[in-house]
This record gives sequence, C-alpha cells and structure tokens, in this order.
Amino acid sequence: MSSNVVITSDSTTDLSKELKERYNVTIMPLKVTIGDKTYTDGVDINPDDIYAHHDKTGELPKTAATNVGDCIDFFKPFCEAGKTVIHFTISSEMSSTYNNACIAAEEMGNVYVIDTKNLSTGGGLLVVAAAEMLASGLSAEETVEKTRALVPCVDASFVIDSLEYLYKGGRCSALAMFGANLLKLKPCIQVKDGKMDVAKKYRGKFSEVAKQYINEKIADYSDIDLDRVFVTHAGCDPELMNELVDIVKSKAPFKEVFLTRAGCTVSSHCGANTLGVLFIRKSPI
Repeated sequence: MSSNVVITSDSTTDLSKELKERYNVTIMPLKVTIGDKTYTDGVDINPDDIYAHHDKTGELPKTAATNVGDCIDFFKPFCEAGKTVIHFTISSEMSSTYNNACIAAEEMGNVYVIDTKNLSTGGGLLVVAAAEMLASGLSAEETVEKTRALVPCVDASFVIDSLEYLYKGGRCSALAMFGANLLKLKPCIQVKDGKMDVAKKYRGKFSEVAKQYINEKIADYSDIDLDRVFVTHAGCDPELMNELVDIVKSKAPFKEVFLTRAGCTVSSHCGANTLGVLFIRKSPI
C-alpha cells in the first residue's frame, strides 16, 4: 500500500483488531449515549455494557453520527502530513455520518468519502477490498472508483433472535413484535440500496434457524467472490459460532473466513443473538 494513502472508517464497519492492524485501518468512533453520559464506541463502551444496561433498566442507548467538526479533527492530521484519505461510512440512508464526512472532506481536501450503503462488516468488506487494491499498486483514485463499483455487490444480511431492540428503537411496530413472539419468528434482515428490510422470516430455535440461514445463503456460490466472507455476530454463544463457522467453511471454498463481533451500533439496534453472513457477489444484488 502506498505510504501516502491511508484508509479510515467509522466504527460501524466492525473490523476486528487483527484486521485493523493487518490493513492499517484507522477508526473514527461514533458516540453512544446511555442515560446522561456519552461514550465512545469501542473505546470506553462495548456491546456487553449495552446489554447489561438494557437488562437492568429496559432502556436502549442512543447512537449519534460524527458531526462535521469531529470529522475535520479526524482528517486534519492525515491531510497536514500530506496523506490522501479514503474514508468509509455507514450507509447514508441510516445516518448523517456520510454527509458530515463529505462536508469535512470538501474543507480539508484530499479526502475521498465512500458511502458503503451498508453497515457492520458489509462495509468492512469494502474496506478490506480497498486495502487489497492499494496493496496491488492501484492509485487512490483507481481504488475509490473500483470500490464504489463494488458497493451494490455486497450481500449483507442478519438473522435476529428477537425484535425487542428494533421495536424499542422505533424500527418495527408493536404488532409485528407481538406476532413474531407469538409465532417464534426470527426475521432475516437484508440490506438493499442502503436500507434494511425483512427478507424472510424463519421459525424455531435461534441455533437451528442460524444453520438453516447459512445453508440457504451459500447454497449456490457460483456468483460469490470467494476471497473472503464475514461471519459477524452480536453476543452469540461461542460454541455455536464455532459450529456455524465450520458450516460456512464446508459450504463454499472461501480463501478466508473471518469471525467478528458486531460493535455498539449494530448491537444497540438488533440486540444479542444476531448473526450475519456477509460477502461480495460477482454482480450487483
């Protein structure tokens, strides 16, 4: 990778510490407010803190986009050092983070902002792809162009054990939650055109639903880029996760399978026992 180009991302891309170090990605954390105190995502708060607070009080935290001033402060050291920045944000349909980063980029110059049109490791896939492009010798401009072309090819979905967090966050109705609980439904949320929508509803125990979901997602891998896949979860049982990773490996010959845990943003909206299998397709979905 060119020493004059740096890759940055907001904290919603949910990259593990190992991957951030491997690809030299610098993270701009979002803010999380619980009660009257504001924390920094992944720095002084983690998803387990969110679950513990919810279990104790029934309250969910509020997540906040980085404002323009925060973005300028984040980009400034790189720009002053003569670096070109390629910055990734959560979908502009889900947050004002992208727009704020664009305003800051215009003021700073030499900053490219990429709207992932996604969240969690759906965006992480694009970060890693861009890092690989730079490492192969592409320029910043070529990398940005090719990465933006990959945005509609990202296949990102999640199975959710309970709609409680989505309901409390205003993202589903009381009737929908009641019906799901009554029928023991586990919705599959698909990200499409930057927005989340229910793609399918499974029924049964979460562990069995998770296996069915994975088997269906990778039943035909002829259109999947097999370089890498993310298995991302929010507080799932470690033994189950290891079993699910083995299923993914048995279903398709991925070169790399990354097991990652979702950060505070996804955890705040979906709750524990959320599982996603995320990869890039060879053509737009």
